[in-house]
Amino acid sequence: MTDYNEKQLCGAVESILFTMGNAVSLPLLCDALEKPEDEILKAIETLSARYEAEDSGLKIIRLEDSFQMCTKGEFYDALIKIATEPVKPVLTEVMLEVLSIIAYRQPVTRAEIEKIRGVSADYAINRLIEYGLIEEAGRVDAPGRPILFKTTEEFLRKFGLTSVRELPAFDDLTEDAMDEVYRHTGFMMEGQLSLDL
Repeated sequence: MTDYNEKQLCGAVESILFTMGNAVSLPLLCDALEKPEDEILKAIETLSARYEAEDSGLKIIRLEDSFQMCTKGEFYDALIKIATEPVKPVLTEVMLEVLSIIAYRQPVTRAEIEKIRGVSADYAINRLIEYGLIEEAGRVDAPGRPILFKTTEEFLRKFGLTSVRELPAFDDLTEDAMDEVYRHTGFMMEGQLSLDL
């Protein structure tokens, strides 16, 4: 067991988040560093404040009960100049509609989605799974055992949320609010909606 002091704990958390790349759950951080949640959260807050104060290109985001180190969006143009040109999957309006239903009604079955839309959702669901925006969330204990779907951590990342509880209420989804969502995620309003994944 390593008895980290406060400064060392920040370094240890930073090392883990940097090395893992993907989101790391708070319980896993606590187990790995043998520290209680409050000390881990304090270390994360210290790191986040340091990144902001130093105009760092990094930030730590919270995704439900997990944390991830990532680059700040304003430096994307610089990164893209040296990175391989990313594939830009496309979200159609139909796919965005299905994603919205899942986000607000999750966990939800394919049949429930299609009942709301009135048409098949097979293609949209398959593409959203492929893009990592939704995933299976178990099965219903009913004839046929239909699959339940829910949004993923990648969905939270793309929409700048820490939890699905931060989704705006339906009544707040004005045209101006949707414009802001599209700007934040990289979607385009007209025709097909392009998303940088």
